[in-house]
Amino acid sequence: MALFPLTSNFEGDFVLQLVPVDTEHTMDEVAAAAAVHSVGRRVRDRPGHILRVRRHGSTELLPRNLKVAEAGFKPTETVDIVWQAA
Repeated sequence: MALFPLTSNFEGDFVLQLVPVDTEHTMDEVAAAAAVHSVGRRVRDRPGHILRVRRHGSTELLPRNLKVAEAGFKPTETVDIVWQAA
């Protein structure tokens, strides 16, 4: 368990946020940590949707149970947080 910085590019937000996560967090937990900084501030909540994580510039969504330590991220790497219909 170690603190790990990621940059969040949250769908619908115009601000990139540096988000501290733990290397043992899953992608669902990364998305939730990013949402704290965007949803209800500059981005409206979307009931009936779930948040997903992908590498910046990719269209492939990362598995929801993938851990940060397993993803091979570099410190401060940018990840896209996107809405997906449930």
